[in-house]
Amino acid sequence: MYPSIKLQPKKEFAIKRLHPWIFSGALQSHGTLEDGQIVEIFDSKNEYLATGHFYNGSIAVKIFSYQQIEINEQFWFNKIENAIQVRKRFFEDLETTNIFRLIHGEGDGMPGLILDYYNGVVVFQAHTIGMWKAKEAIVASLKALLGEQLTAIYDKSAETLPDIFSKNIENSYLFGTVETPHQALENSNIFLIDWINGQKTGFFIDQRDNRKLLGEYSKNKKVLNTFCYSGGFSVSALKANATLVHSVDSSKKAIELVEANVAINFEEIAHHQSFASDVNAFLKENSGIYDVIILDPPAYAKNMANRHKAVQGYKRLNIEGIKHLAKGGILFTFSCSQVVDKQLFYDTIVAAALEVGRNIRVLHHISQGADHPVNLFHPEGSYLKGLVLVVD
Repeated sequence: MYPSIKLQPKKEFAIKRLHPWIFSGALQSHGTLEDGQIVEIFDSKNEYLATGHFYNGSIAVKIFSYQQIEINEQFWFNKIENAIQVRKRFFEDLETTNIFRLIHGEGDGMPGLILDYYNGVVVFQAHTIGMWKAKEAIVASLKALLGEQLTAIYDKSAETLPDIFSKNIENSYLFGTVETPHQALENSNIFLIDWINGQKTGFFIDQRDNRKLLGEYSKNKKVLNTFCYSGGFSVSALKANATLVHSVDSSKKAIELVEANVAINFEEIAHHQSFASDVNAFLKENSGIYDVIILDPPAYAKNMANRHKAVQGYKRLNIEGIKHLAKGGILFTFSCSQVVDKQLFYDTIVAAALEVGRNIRVLHHISQGADHPVNLFHPEGSYLKGLVLVVD
């Protein structure tokens, strides 16, 4: 039905364990293939294994089906329908939360695709050219499945596709148009979402549950939110009646977003202050002591070559953060570096705690929300690691 790729002998075991990636070194033979082309995978004995998108790179195929069937609009419709069913509780509570991830790549059996929902608007972000080429079928499926709950679809793939393709692609609306920033809700808090100019798809949706948890620790507390971006944690702390919230980010645009989000949620507020500053410099130069600190840096390592350097960065950051906590203070600390696994991150925080010399206990192990499901056979999808610690 589709061009075939044959694997080297004994290279089928990972696929039979349902891991959705095939590395180029496992390939034995194939004809001339275009990037993004649908291909069928066979073992060395010509037994069918899976179907996926081909790419001439390290990860040669990303699998989206283990059945030898036609990949048509109905196929993608079924995938998206299943993802919507998994997120049924979100669609039943749009009056309090209408920000969530609709498709999470491998976690929803669609490697290379992110769909984020913002109060009627879906932001489409392809990380593989194969998923970008399937956009017409995906758009049609979204329109059919969401109906009146869909106002617009915006393609923001120019930043995420390989350079060879992104240079010829412009971000644009695939359906409808909506002015940005666009108001949306998370846990009844209002946020201004700008998918055109903002980072990622406009908001860091994966921290929703952790922002809610922060509220439980913020009443009558002094809170420091570092790497704050648009101020999700800051707004949550303020809504929980924190007595003071400081928001820090090196980006002036991010600080403008924080202040706009604080302003839209509170008519008058005097106990929030934002700082356009490098976080490490802020921690070293500021002698303030806080009851709650959030350390949520961007990914320090995007590949294994930078992992050691990333670990040292996390260690230094957490050492400085712990120094700024009052006795009995609470630290929310995170890593979103995929190559730094949970155990390595935990061990790094242990090393930081030992260097500071304070007694520290773990209250929560936290991760991404349920709208970012992890394929059991693809542990790499569990990228967000977090600890909530009490520091004596």
